[in-house]
Amino acid sequence: MINQELLQPKSIVVIGGSNNVHKPGGAVVRNLLQGGYQGMLRIVNPKEDEVQGIKAFHDARELPPTELAILVVAAKFCPQYVELLAKEKQTRAFIIISAGFGEETHEGALLEQQILDTCKQYGAALIGPNCIGLLTRWHHSVFTKPIPNLNPQGVDFVSGSGATAVFILESAVIKGLQFNSVWSIGNGKQIGIEDVLQYFDEHFNPETDSKVKLLYIENISNPDKLLFHASNLIRKGCRIAAIKAGSSESGSRAASSHTGAIASSDSAVEALFRKAGIVRCFSREELTTVGCIFTLPELKGKNFAIVTHAGGPGVMLTDALSKGGLNVPKIEGPEADELKTKLFPGSAVANPIDILATGTAEQLGIAIDYCEQQFKNIDAIAVIYGTPGLTQLYEAYEVLHQKMVTCKKPIFPILPSLHTAGPEVAEFLKKGHVNFSDEVTLATALSQMIRTPKPAPTEVQLYGIDIPKLNKIIFDIKENGYVPPQTVRDILSCAGIPLVPEMVSTSKEELTTFAEQCGYPVVAKVVGPVHKSDVGGVALNIRSKEVLSAEFDRMMQIPDATGVMVQKMLKGTELFIGAKYEERFGHVVLCGLGGIFVEVLKDVSSGLAPLGYNEAFSMIHSLRGYKILQGTRGQKGINENKYAEIIVRLSTLLRFATEIKEIDINPLLADQDNVVAVDARILIEKE
Repeated sequence: MINQELLQPKSIVVIGGSNNVHKPGGAVVRNLLQGGYQGMLRIVNPKEDEVQGIKAFHDARELPPTELAILVVAAKFCPQYVELLAKEKQTRAFIIISAGFGEETHEGALLEQQILDTCKQYGAALIGPNCIGLLTRWHHSVFTKPIPNLNPQGVDFVSGSGATAVFILESAVIKGLQFNSVWSIGNGKQIGIEDVLQYFDEHFNPETDSKVKLLYIENISNPDKLLFHASNLIRKGCRIAAIKAGSSESGSRAASSHTGAIASSDSAVEALFRKAGIVRCFSREELTTVGCIFTLPELKGKNFAIVTHAGGPGVMLTDALSKGGLNVPKIEGPEADELKTKLFPGSAVANPIDILATGTAEQLGIAIDYCEQQFKNIDAIAVIYGTPGLTQLYEAYEVLHQKMVTCKKPIFPILPSLHTAGPEVAEFLKKGHVNFSDEVTLATALSQMIRTPKPAPTEVQLYGIDIPKLNKIIFDIKENGYVPPQTVRDILSCAGIPLVPEMVSTSKEELTTFAEQCGYPVVAKVVGPVHKSDVGGVALNIRSKEVLSAEFDRMMQIPDATGVMVQKMLKGTELFIGAKYEERFGHVVLCGLGGIFVEVLKDVSSGLAPLGYNEAFSMIHSLRGYKILQGTRGQKGINENKYAEIIVRLSTLLRFATEIKEIDINPLLADQDNVVAVDARILIEKE
């Protein structure tokens, strides 16, 4: 629970506050004082009479009623302090900086639970333990630095790691990113990242509240809650970016040793963020760069003009933007020719617009004006402007400041001379701007943003799924494991997924008769082994009864063979759809190129079931091999609508069949008219 005593306390006590500002207890007091806290600040320290100019209490029992307590004492003392303060001093909010709880030992977890029970009994809010604290415009209850510039329209930042929060703040401050609040939740025993998002969502005021949220997540304990409130906030006009650490096996071990977090699979995280509309980041630099982008006017298109006085960075930015799916279109025509007359000889205007190292501040402003007013095919402007150390840049940066205030198109300032022109950059940032010192990092962040879809609709549509039939099929399955081919067909038919004609039998005669009826060529596949190709259990392009008979005899000799499947041989682009049930997340649906490509290239896109059509199309379009699906070298593209429909239908079916733990449809064969499932396997696990 998050209450007023936590957010705007009229009185604060620091248990363990000291005069040593190089230790957490002293640093918290220093930050509260330097942050201008206006309420009553109290200190408990049995060994000091005065702490940083404040008269200290030697015993917490001597305290008057106090709304918020910050505990910076050994873990073993924390439960008794919480009990005393909540019961006798009406304290209704606690920030526990101390470590040594559930993140370390079983005994520590018991102490943590004792604190949580007391907070629950008295209706008190709890941040931590094992955190750096809470930083707001009301009170600076943290022991760390840096303290960023704070204003109501700054970023709300929530972190599952205290040390990482500090490093992210370091990265942000250098860029000029300002903050509204910083939440370090530590072990998150009561208030986790999902709870902070819930509070932001339920108390959101579009007129006064920050519209940018940055998250560093080590454990997603409630995916549904995160999805609901994050997507709600984005629909209300907020923008959210997040790092989810611990998605790889090795990263999971690191996260667990740090805060007891259990990492979710990477595909589940990717699917969750995609569904919510969260921009996923993979580093501190990327997260703070995206945060800076969020503070600028929204990017309405993909066409960039690059204004620079250094050719190399302009070329690198052009390459990085193009690689990420953005455009740096050629600028030409009468307006371009006119601009060139206003620049020094040798300047280039084709894009990048290179005004040369000798270009003046006035010429910088002229180039920006042409991009803003004359070049209609330009949606945004990137300005790269540093110094070789020969001149000061105050005049040029003042021009840039004025243009950023007045231009409607977003301007991305790339000011690389942080050392040589440090004072000029600092003056520019003081005016409320941000700075992207590296052009490629900016392009990477922009690319990640444009690939992030809008939040998915919350309504679940059935799309003609035969739920009663599906329930009966699942009910009739008596054993866990991979189900027989006919059951696979029955389940897929409940979703209306087109299936290739096939027959499974242990009778050679039945199969040859079926092949003659459906027409050669056919495909034969062994039934029983899970990986048919690995055991030589697939024969393609069989064109006669004799060859089919020989293949039947051979396959029935394969270990674990229980029969042979014969299918009509079809042609087309091989596609893949799969799904896996992830605990707490639900079904993660994957799509991509099929056949061996899904294993070799791992070019797959993920979504969280159930999916809508917009989500399915977004997944398809985000594939690296999407151009193959569109058609290349004279080949016609596939029917994307049919592919998306199968993705949607399968995801909806899975919504009503949690017993399906894994499903692979590989391949589907697709052409310009149809998409047909050729091979599939389904793993059922019933409680």
